[in-house]
Amino acid sequence: MRVQSVIVFFSIVLFYNSCKNQEEAQYTQAEITEASASLNSWFDTKFDEDVAQSPQWQTSLGLKTNYGKWDDISSDQMAEDLKQAKARLDYLESEVDLAALDSVTQISYKLYKLNLENEIEDYEYRFYNYPVNQMFGLHASVPAFLINKHRIDSVADAKAYISRIKGVKPLFTELRNQLGIRETNQIVPPKFVLDRVLEDSQNILKGQPFDESSTQMPILADFQSKVEALDIDTETKAILLQEANQALKDSLQPAYEELITFIESQKVRATTDDGAWKFPRGDKFYAIALNRATTTEMTAEEIHQLGLDEVERIHTEMEAIKDQVGFDGSLQDFFEFMRNDEQFYYEDSDAGRAAYMKEAKRIIDAMRARLDELFITKPKAEIVVKRVEAFREKSAGKAFYNSPAPDGSRPGIYYANLFDIKAMPKYQMQALAYHEGIPGHHMQLAIAQELEGIPKFRKFGGYTPYVEGWGLYCEYLPKEMGAYEDPYADFGRLAMELWRACRLVVDTGIHDKKWTREEGIAYYKDNTPNAESDCIKMVERHIVMPGQATAYKVGMNKILDLRAKAEKALGETFDIREFHEVVLGQGAVPLSILEEMIDDFIAEKQKA
Repeated sequence: MRVQSVIVFFSIVLFYNSCKNQEEAQYTQAEITEASASLNSWFDTKFDEDVAQSPQWQTSLGLKTNYGKWDDISSDQMAEDLKQAKARLDYLESEVDLAALDSVTQISYKLYKLNLENEIEDYEYRFYNYPVNQMFGLHASVPAFLINKHRIDSVADAKAYISRIKGVKPLFTELRNQLGIRETNQIVPPKFVLDRVLEDSQNILKGQPFDESSTQMPILADFQSKVEALDIDTETKAILLQEANQALKDSLQPAYEELITFIESQKVRATTDDGAWKFPRGDKFYAIALNRATTTEMTAEEIHQLGLDEVERIHTEMEAIKDQVGFDGSLQDFFEFMRNDEQFYYEDSDAGRAAYMKEAKRIIDAMRARLDELFITKPKAEIVVKRVEAFREKSAGKAFYNSPAPDGSRPGIYYANLFDIKAMPKYQMQALAYHEGIPGHHMQLAIAQELEGIPKFRKFGGYTPYVEGWGLYCEYLPKEMGAYEDPYADFGRLAMELWRACRLVVDTGIHDKKWTREEGIAYYKDNTPNAESDCIKMVERHIVMPGQATAYKVGMNKILDLRAKAEKALGETFDIREFHEVVLGQGAVPLSILEEMIDDFIAEKQKA
């Protein structure tokens, strides 16, 4: 009976392979090329349609169409987006034959289809977010967008800037409407979030033209500096400046004041419950959030346990460094030493912050000089290092990266937040720069934008475990190159990896196990050397972005696992530069697709 089953099984396999080969053979190479080109053209057309619906995206891409407008954030637009997604999915399923496409376009098909399916499924949870919070939101992104992305190269650009200032009032009217809809659906931020939003919003209304202080509010200062740089007459500059002043007082100021009034009112009704479990169907929402964040089927419990295991492993490696530097005491004592000893921090002054920025630039430049050791393809776009602007530095993350404009008009930006100098120790500087800058996000995101032969939605899209997994992998990669300059810098690398492992524990703790904000903060303080301000910010980030922070460690582990798999299979023929070429050569992809790509790479190398 068993032999017969085996024979039947292999007969089925042979029949399937025969059918598959016949199916593949029904298309000539010319037909495959034509079908692939047609679908890629469709992808780019749909991408252009999406960009055309978003004035802010157009500006981010370096375009000046709809230059004086903001995006539509209304529920009507959400419904239109859903209708559009369903129509596009129907087209892919009914009009496109996967077998008629080349291998690269097949990946594009799978990714686009997955994106549409996720968008349709996620519509049920479209209000399960906080449109304003301490991490992001229009109250902070409006000034950041104008300052960092709205270029003024002409009088018309300046008038578009003024038009955007005038547009803040209707934009914030819809924002308040969206906040009200969420409250009706029992989606209200915890009290502390509203406190942060109030503080940031009130900060925007400080300075000229809103009061008699000697300094200008950030948007006015930015507008004036950009207009002053124009090659136009003084009278025109004065007129533009007056129009901007008036727009700020007539539109932006009342917009923020009305938002502040709304937030103060909502704060009275808010609670201190922190996790997504408090939402209607919160357990299902969080499971989906984890799926989107990791592109895996890992459960909250599996992610939580992975975090606990990784924390234990990294603590062991830290013990070895503690012993190496001759520290006498427990690991907790060592953490306390690293937190508080003055040798590990720049001076809390303008000079100290300038010294930090100078060193950050040096680290980036030193790694840039060694890129040929790791990569075949390198980005054309430049990268600069900047401090987070004063108006948002108190609530912004400690470091982050902004992609360059595709047309080369804006470089990639590695932002360092120096509001709390004690949260930016010297021993973490290298790992932080490697993650956010080179060889981390700049290599990955800038290269993706510059890729040829893939549709635009893949050049500018992203999957968090791939993007952030790469960033975390790039903290580890320089260790293999001997780039970390002393044991303390290597400890800083481990401290940052430990931080991401703790994220797995705390994110699932808050949203699945009903931990409080205070329990999350305590876990970070007990298990990491980070400053208390770091611990507070991270827990508050978990609370407003359920699942997102789990992506980093899951993604890093997958990239390392795939690299180990390739090294084992290829032996002496393994080339780290070729491996990185495959990882970065198709833009961001889900981890399952990345594994398929590495398997294909291994198979092709073995054939060769």
